[in-house]
Amino acid sequence: MTREQLEHVLRASAAIANETSFVVIGSQAVLLSFPNAPEALLVSRELDLYPALHPEKADLIDGAIGPLSSFHETFGYHADGVGPETAVMPNDWMDRATFHYIGNITAICPEIHDLAVSKCAASREKDADFVRVLLREHMIEAATLEQRIRQLDPSRCPVDTISAWAARRAAEAAAP
Repeated sequence: MTREQLEHVLRASAAIANETSFVVIGSQAVLLSFPNAPEALLVSRELDLYPALHPEKADLIDGAIGPLSSFHETFGYHADGVGPETAVMPNDWMDRATFHYIGNITAICPEIHDLAVSKCAASREKDADFVRVLLREHMIEAATLEQRIRQLDPSRCPVDTISAWAARRAAEAAAP
């Protein structure tokens, strides 16, 4: 996905949901803070988002411009209407979030380490690739990532398992 495609999805989402403020999570949120992000981080063709004030409207977005929609078929990328519970991040992630303005639309984006925590918690192979690139490109620091993982609620998440998964990605990123 490109920055232009991200903006297209945001504008379409705003029109569908009649909202102007969105939380953007998932890998392509990287484009908001790093418009020139390495190509290896931009492989996803979906933008995970939800209306900040009315998360329940994410279903409208998903139905209209989500996977397998005519929007997706036409443009080759799509929205994935998600909810606040989708990404596992520290409870205080919003304190570090950044705000990005695209016309009259506000996109709220997790700080890159918080975004990486959500990828570590999901721990899929594509997430491993994403976290390795973030580490290799010095876009995140392993120590800060570990600190943020330790802020997760251990009653909801296997913090030690997530931490060990992240440490393996850091070791892989450091390997020649």
